[in-house]
Amino acid sequence: MKVYLDNAATTPLEPEVIKVMTETMQENFGNPSSIHAHGREVKTIVEKARKSIAHLLKASPSEIFFTSGGTEADNMAIVRSIMDLGIKHAITSPIEHHAVLHTLEEQEKLGNIHLDFVRIDERGNADLAHLRELLEKNPRTFVSLMHANNEIGSITDLHAVSELCKEFNAVFHSDTVQTMGHYPIDLSSLSIDFITGAGHKFHGPKGVGFLYINGKNKIKPLLYGGAQERNMRGGTENVYGIVGIAKALELCYTHMEEHQAHIQGLKTYMKESLIREIQDVQFNGNTDENNSLYTVLNVSLPCTDIADMLLFSLDIAGVSASGGSACSSGSEIGSHVLNALNKDSKRPSVRFSFSKYNTKEDIDFAVQTLKGLCSSKD
Repeated sequence: MKVYLDNAATTPLEPEVIKVMTETMQENFGNPSSIHAHGREVKTIVEKARKSIAHLLKASPSEIFFTSGGTEADNMAIVRSIMDLGIKHAITSPIEHHAVLHTLEEQEKLGNIHLDFVRIDERGNADLAHLRELLEKNPRTFVSLMHANNEIGSITDLHAVSELCKEFNAVFHSDTVQTMGHYPIDLSSLSIDFITGAGHKFHGPKGVGFLYINGKNKIKPLLYGGAQERNMRGGTENVYGIVGIAKALELCYTHMEEHQAHIQGLKTYMKESLIREIQDVQFNGNTDENNSLYTVLNVSLPCTDIADMLLFSLDIAGVSASGGSACSSGSEIGSHVLNALNKDSKRPSVRFSFSKYNTKEDIDFAVQTLKGLCSSKD
């Protein structure tokens, strides 16, 4: 048996997404920048996808820009805000995705900004009182706090942070890659400047994402070389990916409540099973339903003598999971998120992440496999 529980890294393609992408590949090959009939036809397809995403997020189509994924979208929001919006100070948290952390750290190294980190508690929640203190001391700040952490699942209250940023005239960017397609996002009721999406996190294709830029912000391109994306991103559009991401998001919104109920049920079932089967099992981050990403469960285990081999052993046994963020796979450095939470480095941690395709049988197999690996070394 093989069980895939690494959906925070990437998700399986939805069959309907494959279908619409394949049909587009077979029937629409024109360059959307060409003025002839073949090009105009494909340009229409791209704009329909843009309108679909904008409609779901309650934004204007002119505020949606397609990218190669979440990392590019984060970089574009950060770098161009600093360059074009008069930003000299930035605030983030120590547990952000590296697409945000490394980009902001590089901007500080270049002397473009001073970077501060908002305090977090033992579960990864940002201290909003501390955020207020930092904002009071630093006018015209760039704030970047992710909607939900990709490793431990802790959720940030976007409305609370956006109102705080609005009070101090700060620019607010949120990496929403892990929550896009899993939670409804209403940009018409949210005072936010930038959010991001990546298709492969919600059963769409890899290599395509988007950046929402609030219409009040005027920034320049990150990538030059063409007039694509209304002069905001040079390069021929990934038409098939754009079609796929729009379809994937549409399907997510259509079935969001039932998928959330199913996946939350699996997460709760796994948590309860682990508590019952493995003595002294612990959980990193928030795990309750109200303030925890329902697709992620980060498990801290007592079996310290097999820590170095645990993920490999799970893989050999047929369970795909992660020790942290797969975006930095192959690195010998431990999770910066767990380090920031001061977790016991001797206890191995495994991130299990779920999708609508998982079943209770998958969870049973993973729990029993984990129990066997831990008990075999007792």
